[in-house]
Formats: sequence, structure tokens, C-alpha cells
Amino acid sequence: MRRIEELETRIRSLGSCIVAFSGGVDSSLVAALAARALGDRALAVTAVSPALATGELDGAREVAWAIGIRHETITTAELERAGYRANDRDRCYHCKSELYDRLTGLAARRRYTAVLSGANADDVGDWRPGLTAAAEHSVVHPLLEAGVGKDEVRELARALEVPSAEKPASPCLASRIPYGTAVDPGVLAQVDRAELAVKALGYGVLRVRHYGALGRVELTDDALTALTVERRDAIARAVAAAGYDEVEISQEPFRSGSLNASFTKRLAVAS
Repeated sequence: MRRIEELETRIRSLGSCIVAFSGGVDSSLVAALAARALGDRALAVTAVSPALATGELDGAREVAWAIGIRHETITTAELERAGYRANDRDRCYHCKSELYDRLTGLAARRRYTAVLSGANADDVGDWRPGLTAAAEHSVVHPLLEAGVGKDEVRELARALEVPSAEKPASPCLASRIPYGTAVDPGVLAQVDRAELAVKALGYGVLRVRHYGALGRVELTDDALTALTVERRDAIARAVAAAGYDEVEISQEPFRSGSLNASFTKRLAVAS
């Protein structure tokens, strides 16, 4: 496929690289391309912190093994950054600054010439302060550079038989906390427990939004349509067992990035 050849040529020109690797479809595609283009001169690195949802690291390891790229983990300390804990709308800037500080440092020590991300062309239209942090660290975005959007990302991932080609987006646990509400390890762990409990009931795609004592569950449209009184009660019990005094199931179906939506709209109007 011509697009794959173009992307591999771009990555090969870098000589060697570290891929910021979450195991999601975007970074998995970049890692697969890097493995094909650079072989042992490519390394996938997954950041581990309290904001990483349970199961995501295991998933990343499985994808790395399947696509044939060397894989390591690092520990990041974004919770030590006041700007991250404050959880203003630039939270992702502080998170990515921590990540790229660690990855560029690792690259320098190991003599890798570039750090790559899975940012794609569709990310430009969303509120992405993490891209500012990436620019400050000279991170390379092969997919964004080539104008590859989310739909094409999945198409290319399927063509390369990347295991996470159909994986739903799974951003960090802090994305479940509304802007302005402080992020702390206890809250992140509570959200993680609640989501795991609902997943154990058979729901694969969901979010539990944290509003203090209230846990608001967002399900897909299909799941909402099939929601019975019994299932509603089971979800409520599961989320309450994670430490929430009140549980609400949103009548609006889950939509990735919903906390950013109104803010992004205001930015567009203001500009």
C-alpha cells in the first residue's frame, strides 16, 4: 500500500526512534511502521502512572509482541506537577511535558535520534495542549505530518494486522475528572475501580465521570437501548461499591472527548 510505504520512508529517514506507546490504535500503528522501517533501532515505551487504567499495560505488551517491536516501560510522575494536579484545561500539557521529558532523556541516553507520537490529523481540530508540549520537545508525528486521520489510521492498522486496529479510545483516567476538580491518586483509583466493576458486567465501552460523591456512567447507544431495570440496578451497585455515594446513568450515549466539546466550541466562537 502506497501510504504505508510513504510513512515507512519517513520513519526510516530518522535513523532510529522511540515511540510513545500506549497500545491504542494510533501509537500501535506508528510502532508497527517503525518496527518495519527500523527493526531493532525502534523501541516502544509505555508510561506507567496512577492515571493508567488497569489492563492497558498488559494490552500494550501484547500489541508490542504481536507487531514485533521491542517494548519497555517507564514511570512518569505527572502527579508531582502542580499544573497537572490542578486539572485546568491545560492538564494534558503538563502530562505530556512529563512524558516527553522522560522519553527525550531516554532517547539521549540510548542514542535514539527521535521520539515519535501517534498524533493524527484529526487531533488538530480538537483541544490538544499536549501537542504544544510535543512541539517543545521536537516530537515527530508521522501520521499528522502525512495528513492521516482516524479513519485511515484504522484502515492502515487493519492492513498491517495490528491487534488494536478496532480498539476503542482509552485516554488516561484523569480524563474522567471535570476540569477544575483536582486530580489525586485516590480519585484516579476510584474511577478505575468503578469502570472495572461495570466492565465485569459485560460493558466494554464506557466511562465513569467523577463528580465528587457522584459517579456518572456513560454507556454506548446500543447499551442504553438494551438497558433493563435489572441491569441499571447492577450498574448502580457496582459503581457504589467503588466508593460513590450516588450513581447516575447518563441518558446521553457515551462520546469520546465530551468534556472537551463545549470548551472547544467556545474557542471556535471566540476566534
